[in-house]
Amino acid sequence: MIGVEEKDLKMTSTATSPLTAGTWNLDASHSEIGFSVRHAGVSKVRGSFEEFDATLNIGQSLAESSVEATVQIGSINTKDANRDGHLKSGDFFNAEEFPTMTFKSTEVKGDDEEFVLVGELTLRGVTKQVEFKAELGGQVVDAFGATRAGFFASTTISRKEFGITWNAALEAGGVLVSDKVKIEIDASFVLPTAE
Repeated sequence: MIGVEEKDLKMTSTATSPLTAGTWNLDASHSEIGFSVRHAGVSKVRGSFEEFDATLNIGQSLAESSVEATVQIGSINTKDANRDGHLKSGDFFNAEEFPTMTFKSTEVKGDDEEFVLVGELTLRGVTKQVEFKAELGGQVVDAFGATRAGFFASTTISRKEFGITWNAALEAGGVLVSDKVKIEIDASFVLPTAE
């Protein structure tokens, strides 16, 4: 979701959740965590993480709902093995010492279609508050009888705030890798059927 302003955030703590209350499990095969960063000031490098998990807890209202997610840093994929290896190294993520990135929401504000998910992002041992602008795709029962919900969320972080400072100067001025990294998430969740 792009362009939501604070005045548009209408949800109160008593607003009824648009989703069925319960604990929803991530359907990783229909979900994606992607990122992009400007390279050499003229183009963008895009990548994704192939291994991740999340749990969505829906309460009676969105304000009573939360999400927790864990991403395996070693699963990074930018379609270049050498670059992936560099990103896993101590210059960037230091995946050997910090194998996961985690997110735990602390607040949900907005309405039931467009909202802001506030939470703590931990990357390379550093925890910072971030805000994801998010959209609810809705809730449906699919052809196999499973109850599904979908979300899209995005945020932009400063990698330097998480201790990822490696860079290289360009002859024409500027640096090789931008500080700002955009993260985009498409997530599909499934509500387990009652036994």
